[in-house]
Amino acid sequence: MKDSIKIFLEDLKNSSKDLLPIIIVVAFFQIFIIKTVPENLIGIVVGLTIVAVGLALFIRGLELGIFPIGENLAIDFAKKGSVFWLLLFAFTIGFATTVAEPALIAIANKASIISHGLVDAFWLRMTVALSVGFAIALGTLRILLGHPIQYYIIAGYILVVVVTFFAPKEIIGLAYDSGGVTTSTVTVPLVAALGIGLSSSIKGRNPAIDGFGLIAFASLTPMIFVQVYGIVVYSFGESSNVTMLMETTNVPIEHIGFSWWNTFLELIGVIKDVSPILAVIFFFQYAIIKKSVPHLHKIVTGIVMVILGLYAFIVGLEMGLFPIGESIAFSLTSMNNNALIYLFAFLIGFSTTMAEPALLAIAIKAQEISEDRIKQNMLRTVVALGVAIGISLGAYRLVSGDQIHYYIIVGYSVVILFTYFAPNYIIPIAYDSGGVTTSTVTVPLVAALGLGLAENIEGRNPLIDGFGLIAFASLFPMLTVMGYGIHAEFKKKQLLKE
Repeated sequence: MKDSIKIFLEDLKNSSKDLLPIIIVVAFFQIFIIKTVPENLIGIVVGLTIVAVGLALFIRGLELGIFPIGENLAIDFAKKGSVFWLLLFAFTIGFATTVAEPALIAIANKASIISHGLVDAFWLRMTVALSVGFAIALGTLRILLGHPIQYYIIAGYILVVVVTFFAPKEIIGLAYDSGGVTTSTVTVPLVAALGIGLSSSIKGRNPAIDGFGLIAFASLTPMIFVQVYGIVVYSFGESSNVTMLMETTNVPIEHIGFSWWNTFLELIGVIKDVSPILAVIFFFQYAIIKKSVPHLHKIVTGIVMVILGLYAFIVGLEMGLFPIGESIAFSLTSMNNNALIYLFAFLIGFSTTMAEPALLAIAIKAQEISEDRIKQNMLRTVVALGVAIGISLGAYRLVSGDQIHYYIIVGYSVVILFTYFAPNYIIPIAYDSGGVTTSTVTVPLVAALGLGLAENIEGRNPLIDGFGLIAFASLFPMLTVMGYGIHAEFKKKQLLKE
C-alpha cells in the first residue's frame, strides 16, 4: 500500500508538470491580453487539480491493465496462428472504439447542423468507424507480412490527394479532420499494445520498427473514406432543415450548470465509451483464444483506474479548461489582431499536446521499446512543437481564406520526402504521432478556435473554412518527429567521424 501511494504521488507530480504549460498560456492571455480575471477562478483551479489526479490515475491504469492485456492478446493470437481471427479482432477493435468516440460524435453533429442535414451525422460516424476498422486490420496484416510501413502510408497519401481533386470543397476540411479525431485516449494505448505485442511474438519482426504504425493507418483511411462519402452525398443527397438540432455532445459542464447529476452522467458516458472495447477484448479472450486472462485482478484494477482517471480528466477539463479556452478564443477573434490569434494557436497547441494522455502513453512505449534511444520527454516536446506549428499555420490559412488542400498536399509531399531520409526506427513513431496528438484535450479547443474564427471573419464559411485545424495538428508532428530523427542521425555520424 505504501509503495502504491508513493508511485501514485510520483505520477501526480509528473501530471501536474504536464499541465503547467497550459496554466501558463491561459494565465498569460487572460491577464496580459484579455486583461480580465476569469469569473469562476476557483472552479478553474479545482478543475485543473482534478485533471492532474485523473491523468495520474489514467497512466497507472494503462501500465496495470490496458498495456498487458493488449500485448497478451496479440501474443496469444500469434501462437494460435489464425490470421482470420486476428484480422477480425483488429477490425472489431477499430470499429467499436471509433463509433462511440465522443470527439467524432461532436464533429459529426456539428457538420450535420452546418450542412443543413446534407452530411448525416450517423452515416458520417459509420463511414469513419468502418474506415478505422479497415485501417487497423490492414495495419495488422502489414505486421504479419513484414512490409515496410512507408510503402503503405505513401500510397495512402497519394490516394488522399487524388481523391481531394474530385471531392466537393465542403467535405475536404471535414474529411481531413476526421482522420485526427478517430484515435481516442483509450484506443491508442490498446492499439499500440496490439502492434508491439504482435511484432514481439513474430520471428524476424522488430517491435520498434514494426510495432508502431497502426494509429497512422487509423488516421489516414478516414480521409479517403469521408471524401468518397462526400462525393456520393453532394452528388445525390438532399439537405433538410436540422438547424434546431440540439448539440449535447461535449457541452462544458458550466454551460449546463454543474451538479452531481451531471458528473454522474459523465461517468456513465466514460463507461459507455470504454464498454465496447472491453466487450471485444473479453469476447475474443474467452470465446476465441479460450484462455483465462492472466493476473485478472490486476488487469481489472488497471481498467477501473483508466475509467476513473479518464472520467476525472474530462470533468476537470470541462470545469477548468474548456470554458476559459473558448472564451479566450472568442475574445481574440473579436480583437481584430491576427498576430495574437496565431500566437494563441501556437501556444495552446504546444501546451495542450504536452498534456495529451494518448501521446504520453505512446511516448512511454517508444522509450521502452527503443531501449531509451528515444526519450519520452524529447519525443513529446518535438510532437508538441509540430502541433503548435500546424495549428498556427492552420489559423493563418483560415484568416487568409486560402484553400486547405493546397497546404495539405504540400505537407504530405514533404512527409514523403522526409520519409526517404529519416532513420527506419523513427518512421512508424512519426506516423503514429500524427494520430495521437488530436484527442481528449486538443480536439475540443482546436475545433472551438477554428469554428470561432470562421464564424467571426467576414467571407468565411464555417463548413468549408471552420474545419481543418485538426488536420494541420495531425500533419506537422510527422514532419517534426522525422526531422528530429534525421538530425539525431546526422549528429551521430558526425560524432563517429570525430
